[in-house]
Amino acid sequence: MLTAKVIVNLSIDRHFDYIVPDELVGKLRPGVQVLVPFRNSLRNAYVLALSNDTSCDPSKLKTISAICEKHPEIPDNLLKLAKWISEYYCCAQEQAVKALLPLAVRSGKVARKESRHLTLKSLDDAHKFLLENGKKSKSRALVVQYLIDHPGASVESISEATGAGKAPISALLKCGLLEEEKKASYKRFVFDSASLLPSQPPELNDEQAEAARIIEALFERAEGQKTLLLHGVTGSGKTEVYMRAIETALKKNLEAIVLVPEIALTPQTTERFISRFRSGVSVLHSGLSDGERYDEWMKIYHGLVKIAIGARSAIFAPFRNLGLIVVDEEHEPSYKQEEAPRYNARDLAVMRGVMENSLVILGSATPSFESYANACSGRYAIARLKKRIDSRPMPSMIPIDMNIERVSDSEGRLPIFSKPLLDAIAQRLQRAEQSIIFLNRRGFASQMSCPDCGFVAQCSDCSISYTYHRTNECLACHMCGAVLRAYAMCPSCGSDKIRYKGLGTEKIEALLSMIFPLAKVARMDADTMSGRRKNYEKLLGDFGAGKIDILVGTQMIAKGLDFPNVTLVGIVSADRSLFIPDFRAAERTFQLLTQVSGRCGRGSCPGEVYIQTSYPENPAIISAIRHDFEAFFKSECVARKEFNYPPSCHLTAIHFKGSDAAALEKYSLEFLDSFKSKIPDGIFVSDPAPAPIEKIKTKFRYMILFRGNLNKDFRCLIREKIFKVRHPSGIEIYADVDAINLT
Repeated sequence: MLTAKVIVNLSIDRHFDYIVPDELVGKLRPGVQVLVPFRNSLRNAYVLALSNDTSCDPSKLKTISAICEKHPEIPDNLLKLAKWISEYYCCAQEQAVKALLPLAVRSGKVARKESRHLTLKSLDDAHKFLLENGKKSKSRALVVQYLIDHPGASVESISEATGAGKAPISALLKCGLLEEEKKASYKRFVFDSASLLPSQPPELNDEQAEAARIIEALFERAEGQKTLLLHGVTGSGKTEVYMRAIETALKKNLEAIVLVPEIALTPQTTERFISRFRSGVSVLHSGLSDGERYDEWMKIYHGLVKIAIGARSAIFAPFRNLGLIVVDEEHEPSYKQEEAPRYNARDLAVMRGVMENSLVILGSATPSFESYANACSGRYAIARLKKRIDSRPMPSMIPIDMNIERVSDSEGRLPIFSKPLLDAIAQRLQRAEQSIIFLNRRGFASQMSCPDCGFVAQCSDCSISYTYHRTNECLACHMCGAVLRAYAMCPSCGSDKIRYKGLGTEKIEALLSMIFPLAKVARMDADTMSGRRKNYEKLLGDFGAGKIDILVGTQMIAKGLDFPNVTLVGIVSADRSLFIPDFRAAERTFQLLTQVSGRCGRGSCPGEVYIQTSYPENPAIISAIRHDFEAFFKSECVARKEFNYPPSCHLTAIHFKGSDAAALEKYSLEFLDSFKSKIPDGIFVSDPAPAPIEKIKTKFRYMILFRGNLNKDFRCLIREKIFKVRHPSGIEIYADVDAINLT
């Protein structure tokens, strides 16, 4: 008796055994989607394994109903990866398998588009037709001649090339001269490449050539760790090194994945890769429609392209002969998935590389401490690009002590813009050069409060203040998305003195437009982009074309963008991220300052960066000003090691969520006590405590932190406590392995 182990989408981390009926024997394989009777309904399920286990009692098993024919099967290599994800990240296996496929592919609700293709039944008949009817029926003759030269052409391409409409094609089909075949068409996503000229590889400088040599050597390595950290300063030509690596992979008939951290980077990155590799590129990111995503994924699945570019989930591109994975800006926290499975795409790239013997390149000007520590220990190879291409200088870093600016203000207030920064912007406008102004907070004001009674407008469902957005005259919670109309008077005491405090990118944009009325100012943040691909493409296109003088933005503009005419970057509140309740606060500050600074001086004119800060002596800010990653890494790691934080160890957070804070606190203590005695020596445990943001979307949040050598046995213990133990109703528990966000 042949049985199949299947999983259904219930997130209970359990498989079920079903009998394989005779008519499906030989048709089922691991990764195939099937229809199974489950409880009182039919459910979709994925086959994990087949077995001839004779110990099963047939009377206790149900039978698989059917194969879901229109759903593509999951390749074996991805199923193996999903198993590792569920074990390492302590999530249900169903959640890991679900992540492998985009919803558009997994649901089966997106219809496959087809195109009509024509062929000639007989070449002799075709030539005879041309002799007898070529002059009488010119449009039909053009169609026949085109098909002689292009057999199997689509109706679309025939009409475009010959100008023939439906009538001549229908007539040729009716008289039996042509045959028609319908083929799958994957053309819903159209990247406007008509204006892109094919690019030629530039000559590599010495450092790039050395990196390319190391990559060639890693390609030739038969087995073992094949991960390279490409540590290159901003503007050093890392992308060209990536493209040379892809060319090497293609020559070996291998496939490549390129990960970028933000959808904002995808248009510009895609443009560069399509210029080099033309039609062999597929794009995968959240900005695509369901139909576009389906087509792009299916192009990869059917082997129609060899390169996939996209954000986090592109790591699951269904290549079967993968030779290279590039993770650009590998330090970015956006590579970490915030919902189950809570994987880090960077680490998943390394593991997929190991499993499929693929080369992995992690690139960054500010590597994550974990990756850099792996390179220093010899676990990863490393290549360094210490200078910009064409010997361009690094931007001049000019710190502005805002405490001095405050003293110079007549009322002792802290100004938003320092005088040196405003003067520098004015100079760029006179020289027709562009400026970027960075503030990592969106909205107009960060708080709405009443000076008379002390009222602060705070979200009732989350433990944070509302952010004021002047464009829509609303208060918005950036945690749960709640929106309400901005108050004209204090709802607590009725005072009309209610005021806005703090600032965001919307206010920066408004002030710059007022100070420089002739300048074209634009803003790039989550409010203006709204996740729509065309918004990104239009704004970046306008900025690249010089239609925008000053671009204001959040971290969206801090990495990867390459605009030669940008010669000034102004960083407002450079120290804002230093005080978030997270041990990585200094690291993130250094990364943000370095990355956004790197957007300027990438052309023929040198760049300047004005860093406005009230803490000019902070080590993270000093190191960023000096472009000294090495010194910052060494000094920061001393404290990390002393207090047992990554990269000297691993960190896992267990989260508890519920609507009753007292019950949550009580159960989190019981949860820890239930297995505290089983925790291995050398693992440091932080007792349950409220999360820094204690309440989100009406749910209170508690967390336990584990630091140390969190090996496989420890993760098995955590999985068992989460999935095998019954928890109180109304309390959700999950693990965040190698946690990035602790707020």
